[in-house]
Amino acid sequence: MNEPFDIPAIKGREIVYVRTVAVSELPQDMREQAGDAQRVYALHNENGDRLALVGNRDLAFAVARQNDLAPVSVH
Repeated sequence: MNEPFDIPAIKGREIVYVRTVAVSELPQDMREQAGDAQRVYALHNENGDRLALVGNRDLAFAVARQNDLAPVSVH
């Protein structure tokens, strides 16, 4: 079965991937900026380039949508 299906939420928008990042994996200057946070959320493009780091998942999705991107969670 090969039926085309348009997903309205992402049609015509570039996908951005949202994933959790342990603060301990970040460079020292970024760890200092993270304060007491144990994890942050990264937005990546299709090539894996990190576009942004934000403090929580909801903010990651909001930032993506405000920039006309279609956020997708990565596990």
